[in-house]
Amino acid sequence: MRSFFLLLTCIIGQLLSAQSVGDRTLVVEEMVIPGMPGVQSFAWGQHNGEWLMIGGRTDGLHRFQPPFSFLASDNNVTAYVVDPLNAQVWSASLSGLPTSMFEQLQSTNMPFAQRDSMLYVVGGYGYSASANDHITHPYLCAIHVPGMINAIKNGQSIIPHVRQVMDPFLQVTGGQLGLMDDQFFLVGGQRFMGRYNPMGPNQGPGFEQQYTNAIRRFTIDDNGVDLIIADTSSTIDTLELHRRDYNMLPQIFPDGAPGFTVFSGVFQYAQDLPWLNTVDVTDSGYVVVPGFEQLLNQYHTAHLPVWDSTANIMRSIFFGGISRYFYDQQGVLWDDQDVPFVNTISMVERDGSGVLQEVALDQMPALLGSGAEFIPSSGVPMHPMGILRQHALSGDTVLAGYIVGGIESTAPNIFFSNNGTQSDATGRIFKVLLVSNGSNAIKEPDAGVSGIRVLPGHGDDMRVEVSMTEADMLELDLLDSTGRRIRMLFAGRLPAGEHSFPVSFSMHAPGVYFIRSSITTGTSTIQVVH
Repeated sequence: MRSFFLLLTCIIGQLLSAQSVGDRTLVVEEMVIPGMPGVQSFAWGQHNGEWLMIGGRTDGLHRFQPPFSFLASDNNVTAYVVDPLNAQVWSASLSGLPTSMFEQLQSTNMPFAQRDSMLYVVGGYGYSASANDHITHPYLCAIHVPGMINAIKNGQSIIPHVRQVMDPFLQVTGGQLGLMDDQFFLVGGQRFMGRYNPMGPNQGPGFEQQYTNAIRRFTIDDNGVDLIIADTSSTIDTLELHRRDYNMLPQIFPDGAPGFTVFSGVFQYAQDLPWLNTVDVTDSGYVVVPGFEQLLNQYHTAHLPVWDSTANIMRSIFFGGISRYFYDQQGVLWDDQDVPFVNTISMVERDGSGVLQEVALDQMPALLGSGAEFIPSSGVPMHPMGILRQHALSGDTVLAGYIVGGIESTAPNIFFSNNGTQSDATGRIFKVLLVSNGSNAIKEPDAGVSGIRVLPGHGDDMRVEVSMTEADMLELDLLDSTGRRIRMLFAGRLPAGEHSFPVSFSMHAPGVYFIRSSITTGTSTIQVVH
């Protein structure tokens, strides 16, 4: 392992430790949905709070031996619909689609964006049976999200809800697709043809790799039948735009203008390391952010953009993934040039003067996040570009959205020993809550939600009793005095009636705690003094 540590004093003002997101605290809380698939690097759309998940892979980190890398058997050939509120999953095979659609929609790292009811996906990499090779697909695919969701839920044909058009301009994988003022921005990524081989393009089976080095702009004229790609243009920068597998987040800049920020990504020309600088993209062009380096969360991962218009602060939050830099348990920052899986939750904050600062907020409960997606809650106030409006939040606790899927790794550095068993695509889901710092989201039990009471036990043990008026999913959590979850006590579906759960406090210091029960219709929280 090529590692060394940096004293925190070396980076003061650039990289700090924090917990708060403005006037709220970020809380990540696992939930359980029976039958949730394990998928990573997929595309998604949303309608009425239900998710459509399509494409990606069902395995973990790709292997480094060409015969075993990006196996067709691990392509995700199923489209899923997920209802997070009622914990239900439906699925349908893609195999009935025409060949070119079927092959593209089982590929990985497809850039995608949703406009109104239409999910547009472009490119993507994977095995094509018709080409008898691994390719980057040269297509735009349009999916009518409400129709697709309804068809999958009701066992109907999905064919009427998918259309496709070929255009080599969109033959990209590992880039990001943004939408601003009805114009699409396809930024970065690559065209990769052939089987992956870490020894290089001229070894073994060989391959072709061409980074786009570009911001490609275009519009989509879509009358529901025909798809026309128009107004195409490209801005090329072989240095600053030479990146893929990165995070691009929509932004509101200090002057109020909308745009995007391209964060980190890979690879540098001189060495296989992530870029550290970031690039701002607006309608008028792009600019490299001066004097800032992003040290944490450098590969594509679940991410959340948050805008506070009152303070004129833009916040970009990243959940786990893969990074060259990470903190250990003693708060020391390490530089591992093997670029391991990490559990870091970080935030890049841009103030009203345009100054960027990176902070480490917290940690994921495992090595999660790479190839995951953040899907916002349908009820949260959002800017049209998909930015959470923090200034418009109300209430003690706000469900911002969910971290869905991605890779879960068993160890940080598995790249060179990977035989396919050290990581996998996960079906784990995490709620992302924004909790008011003033109230800590603690309140007395709500009438009509679920009855909850705590009874004494023996020694440090207590017993929690929950009354369920009907069958439902129940999550039972132990919170500390600030409202942060420190332990999950139970998660699962229960029938109506009374249910009892033992709770041991032997591992916890004396003080004030809270026990929270959550069902689909609401939450109850009760105070406990240990």
